[in-house]
Amino acid sequence: MLNDIIFSMVIGGTVGIVGHVRKHGKIIMPRKTKRFIYLGFLEELLLGAVSALLIMIYTTPNSMVETVFLSALAGISGDIILTNFRSLTENKEKES
Repeated sequence: MLNDIIFSMVIGGTVGIVGHVRKHGKIIMPRKTKRFIYLGFLEELLLGAVSALLIMIYTTPNSMVETVFLSALAGISGDIILTNFRSLTENKEKES
């Protein structure tokens, strides 16, 4: 079970990085500004890995194919959630 969880987190994180590259065209490294720490590609990596972990714990797939499929799906959904959150904050800033 632990091997499946680690494997799913690696797949979810990889899908998160692929989504980051697709969105930005390159890998953006983490950086610190005066007010904010920007995580860069680590943001998508962590979100994909955590969402894959939660899916694995919740569903307990029976085969490796289900593990790969659900982990990739979780990584993609993490990217979608992050994109929607950013668009909501941008819309909120435009209204102010």
